[in-house]
Amino acid sequence: MDLDFVSEYAGRPPAALTRRDVARALLAVPSGHALVAIPDLRLELLAAGNPMSVPFWDSAKAALAGIESGAATVGDVQRWLESTGTEPVLITRGYFVWPEEGERGPVADDLYERLVSHLEERVASGEIDPDRLASGDAEAREAYEEIQDRWLTTALPDGRVPSVAVDDELSEGLFASWDEEEAFALAELRRVLADLPEPDCPAAELADAAARLRLLLREPGYPGAVLRACAGLDDAPLPESDTELWLAAAAGVAAPVADLQDEDEHRFWNISGELGPEDAALASLCTIHHADWLAAVTELARRGPGVLATPERIARFVAESEDIDVDMDQPEDLEATEELFSAVIPLWERLGIVDTKAILTPLGWWGLPKALERAWTPE
Repeated sequence: MDLDFVSEYAGRPPAALTRRDVARALLAVPSGHALVAIPDLRLELLAAGNPMSVPFWDSAKAALAGIESGAATVGDVQRWLESTGTEPVLITRGYFVWPEEGERGPVADDLYERLVSHLEERVASGEIDPDRLASGDAEAREAYEEIQDRWLTTALPDGRVPSVAVDDELSEGLFASWDEEEAFALAELRRVLADLPEPDCPAAELADAAARLRLLLREPGYPGAVLRACAGLDDAPLPESDTELWLAAAAGVAAPVADLQDEDEHRFWNISGELGPEDAALASLCTIHHADWLAAVTELARRGPGVLATPERIARFVAESEDIDVDMDQPEDLEATEELFSAVIPLWERLGIVDTKAILTPLGWWGLPKALERAWTPE
């Protein structure tokens, strides 16, 4: 490792290299090699008219020595890199989080580099003092973070607010991945159902379940508030059709449409600091993967009415499914799935999908696959 390597790695001539450029290049090679290279690299930069300060070199040696000995944590290394004065803080005081380098989209990449340039200008103007940062000065660190928070929340000349633009891009990527996963799960569900007999609708059971559901949805607290939120019925009149109402609620359990209303007095955390039953149930429902729903519902559809559908049995269906590729060899994997479906079974019971002993009913056999298909079909 020499000055030519650092210059090429940073994409700048030696005279224009910053502390961040040198630090990133040092971190790009084994720590032992970087430590050995520091004396010659220091002389080469001096000869190029771009000497780095003693505090920088001391901090570099300490950081690299920590890495070499195994004592340095990832946070220690990140903190040292940030102390160069032009490395964006990974997590700001305003709780903005930059995506990892390999996970940034075009917008995040562009804005990240713009922030680096902004910080370089602040170093040049003396507003940021890298030597004080390298020495661990708390006041300098606070000012450094404040500069970044201010830049991230201030509109650029093109009108974009950096933090908002990055978050929007990240959300779009997550939504796209989610939609792709959902489309694949829907195709697999339809493939499996195509080979199974079509159950007849148990009209009497459906009418009874819908009547109970209409009463339940008027009640505050759990489970009425959860089912209203899942089905997206908080601000809308209930469908007149029993089939439409029941399928909306059953589909919402697999893919909640909305969150609990803020004014719902039952959603607040209890005195022990734990989530209340409504928020805890919604959190579990939103955590269950498409693959888990697919495995559970297809296996229930294959077995038909009378099959046991406890959380423990559902977790086993997921673990042993031939429809999904899942690794659940560890006991904690089964326990996690079982815990998540523990929020599902009580709601299924209220909808008549299972009875009080968690046995799949004819209504559940008929309606569950239809509800899941509805949940995954784009409107």
